[in-house]
Amino acid sequence: MTGIVQRDADGRNEARDQLFSGNNPFDLTRRWLDEAWQSEPNDANAIALATAGTDGLPNVRMVLLKEIEDGGYVFYTNSQSAKGGELAANGQAAFVMHWKTLGRQVRVRGPVEAVSAAQSDAYFNSRHPQSRAGAIASEQSRPLDSRDRLVEDTRAVRERHDDAPPRPDHWHGYRIMPVEIEFWADGEHRLHDRFRWTREAPQGDWTITRLYP
Repeated sequence: MTGIVQRDADGRNEARDQLFSGNNPFDLTRRWLDEAWQSEPNDANAIALATAGTDGLPNVRMVLLKEIEDGGYVFYTNSQSAKGGELAANGQAAFVMHWKTLGRQVRVRGPVEAVSAAQSDAYFNSRHPQSRAGAIASEQSRPLDSRDRLVEDTRAVRERHDDAPPRPDHWHGYRIMPVEIEFWADGEHRLHDRFRWTREAPQGDWTITRLYP
């Protein structure tokens, strides 16, 4: 099956099938996300990111998807956090991006790698100085005595770096290189549409399969 979704013989589902059309799943994700930015109340790029450590116990949390590349999905975090430790122990992840206003979701699974220091620097330096200072001050996932402590530590970072805090080595981007992507759209009476793109390795060719809802 090619990347162009075939319409039903009677043509009645042409518009529905066009929703999934295309030969590149990253372009399709971008197109859906662009639409979501027009309708979601906030954070259309929010994803529920799942990781697991050596014990195999899954862990999930909301993070922001910052880049959709021609081969991967990029988010940024503290590598000393719980998720960072799990990714170091088991370099695989999955996420789901769900938009209630559109009735659509995208699910992704695959191995993970760190992005380059230059790419991490570029994104970190684009953030507001307060967010940069907070990222440095936060010992993410570790016990915190009080919010006042965090606020004071963040203020100290800004004062120490003249309002231009540099990226710490333990804060960087991760790239999920999918071997499976699923596009789902809500349908009447729970007759949803699902198309799964799979490949054996991150550089392989895609196979597309329509799934029962």
